[in-house]
Amino acid sequence: MLENKIDKENAIVVAVCTKKGDALKRKIDEISRLAFSADLNVVKDFYQIVKDFNKATVLGSGKVKEIKEYIDTCEEIIDVVIVDYALTGSQMKNLSKEFNVKVIDRVGLIIDIFARGAKSREAKLQVKLAQDLYLLPRLSEFQGTSGRYGSAGVGMRGPGETKLELNRRVLEKEMEALRKQIEKIKSQRQSTRKERLKSSQPKIALVGYTNAGKSSLLNTLVKENIYADDKYFATLDTTTRRLYLDQDKQAIITDTVGFISDLPHQLVDAFSSTLEEAVDADLLLHVVDISLTNEENGEKEYESNIRVTNQLLDKLGATKNRLLVLNKSDLLEGPIVIKENEVLVSTKTKRGIE
Repeated sequence: MLENKIDKENAIVVAVCTKKGDALKRKIDEISRLAFSADLNVVKDFYQIVKDFNKATVLGSGKVKEIKEYIDTCEEIIDVVIVDYALTGSQMKNLSKEFNVKVIDRVGLIIDIFARGAKSREAKLQVKLAQDLYLLPRLSEFQGTSGRYGSAGVGMRGPGETKLELNRRVLEKEMEALRKQIEKIKSQRQSTRKERLKSSQPKIALVGYTNAGKSSLLNTLVKENIYADDKYFATLDTTTRRLYLDQDKQAIITDTVGFISDLPHQLVDAFSSTLEEAVDADLLLHVVDISLTNEENGEKEYESNIRVTNQLLDKLGATKNRLLVLNKSDLLEGPIVIKENEVLVSTKTKRGIE
């Protein structure tokens, strides 16, 4: 029997801290998890606290040399270096030349994950627009003659594994067409939403940091089997279902795309129609992975996730009617204090669901 094996690209991740207060371990864990979600095999992680900002490479010359030496001597062939920072095209080009491998930044990595996860026509159009917005100012790097980028692998995948276009005029025309198509779908969505808003049924939106368990909670509440995975941005499409509370009461419940710190602005714009579901809701179920108890700078990881999500929700103008759903309680090692408007649950053991 022959078994088809998909070889994963080997990656090095580099966490960049720009100030002393940055949560270093959290940054390394997050960029590594993002790489895992892009089906990359993380071979090694590096970090640097940037004091004297290097405009050419972001990283200092010593750190660049250290990473280059590791790549040259590593037993594994390194395919890509992921830098946890928003790089310019010239910075990517300079680092790629130094390392002699493909270099992509945090923004490119997140967009790549979105490209792999988009399923509906709307999500694919939105991701394609985000990719074009990202690619346009970086075309010279991706069109480089070094051959390090090619047309495949992480950072070069379009929705549905289509080939990315690397011609400026074609990109600009494509972006104009994408905006028109998205606007048309958005108009259709708004018509559907207006009908829902006329309904007397309350509207609930699931929000929260990516991988907190929103889709799993929706599955549990509506007793369905909507796709959920232990990866960042496993589900990108908005899912709306009817929730039966008791014999006489019903609600409309919607799952939204997950939040993350420093979400690329290209994706905030591209997914604005998805995030609007949170604005229209009467109640927000803010789902949190309570098991993330590692602490840095006096703040636990789950507390930081709550803060990031609340900041984005406030920016969107979402309702203040928010119930904090502390999920994954089955992974807690000790007791915690539950405050008002908080509920402790486990979608795995069904604790707290009623």
